[in-house]
Amino acid sequence: MAVFEGATLAEARAIVARYPAGRERSSVMPLLYLGQSIEGRVTREALREVAELLGLTTAEIESVASFYTMIRLRPTGTHVVTVCTNLACALRGAKDVYEAAHRASDIPHGAELSEDGVISLHEEECMGACERAPVVAIDFAYHDEISPARVTELIQALRRGEVPAPSRGTAPRDFRHASRVLAGLEGDPA
Repeated sequence: MAVFEGATLAEARAIVARYPAGRERSSVMPLLYLGQSIEGRVTREALREVAELLGLTTAEIESVASFYTMIRLRPTGTHVVTVCTNLACALRGAKDVYEAAHRASDIPHGAELSEDGVISLHEEECMGACERAPVVAIDFAYHDEISPARVTELIQALRRGEVPAPSRGTAPRDFRHASRVLAGLEGDPA
């Protein structure tokens, strides 16, 4: 079954049309986000269809998709909780935050997805918000100066069906909605 069909195919073509003739390949990332918003991850079929839309090979598209950690190529939860563990965050307790996130989400080390499919837990090398360390993102919305207790509260809220307000901006409803926003198909996630 096609990933991009009907209204979604029209959205994909509209994304490609944003770019000047000869520069259509610049739409790779928004198209990957669109595919991710449909299936909760970028599947092999989505990679193939993006390649076809742009006249590229699947390998070229996969090389982009596999480089960016915001593009998920494996099954992903309703919400993605990302913990930065780079130097600034590590110096301010990120390893303890990451351990607390594992406990709160009941995801063992070596796994990323909770059994109930609600949470994917991801360790990020750097989220670029060092002055607000340690930083956690929920569906790409940042939460600053997080403690182990606070990350536990955030994950508990997600399990209750609540989306906690981020430190700045508005929170997307879930991971798929965040992907539509990143594709440029929706504005403010509120």
